Amino acid sequence: MHDHDHVFHGLMGKAMEFAFNRPLTADDSYPEFFYFGAISMQSLIDWKPYLWISLGGILGANLRYFLSRIITRFSDAAFPLGTLLINITGSLVLGFFLVWTTERVFADPKWRLLVAIGFCGSYTTFSSYAYETMSYFEQGHWALFASNILANNVLCLGAIIAGAMIARAI
Repeated sequence: MHDHDHVFHGLMGKAMEFAFNRPLTADDSYPEFFYFGAISMQSLIDWKPYLWISLGGILGANLRYFLSRIITRFSDAAFPLGTLLINITGSLVLGFFLVWTTERVFADPKWRLLVAIGFCGSYTTFSSYAYETMSYFEQGHWALFASNILANNVLCLGAIIAGAMIARAI
């Protein structure tokens, strides 16, 4: 055996001793190398919050699509009633949920990710509302332009307040 073989076997022995004699518990003490202000890269890539948001998003987006198809069959196409009703019901759900889970019951933070961010974020349609309103403006449909702004803002704010009141009353 050569001298460098003794060094190699000595190092391997220490490495193997470390590998076999370490505790079998979870260890969160790994160094975090990437920091963005106070946020570490490890905290940015934790996949669980994204999963909850995605699941809520799938449910909200599909319910929005389903309800908008039903509403479109039974309403006049001149006014975006589907967008309005979805925004009102989404505001009601969000108002109820946020007050209920902050003032009435202790809820796991996952529920906020699932319902408030995922479900309500994909269910409500502010971008559709904004586009439809801009279209009325560009086409000179002043009554539809004004009524869409008033209806969405007043009724959705009213729905948030109603949801909060229902949550507080229960």
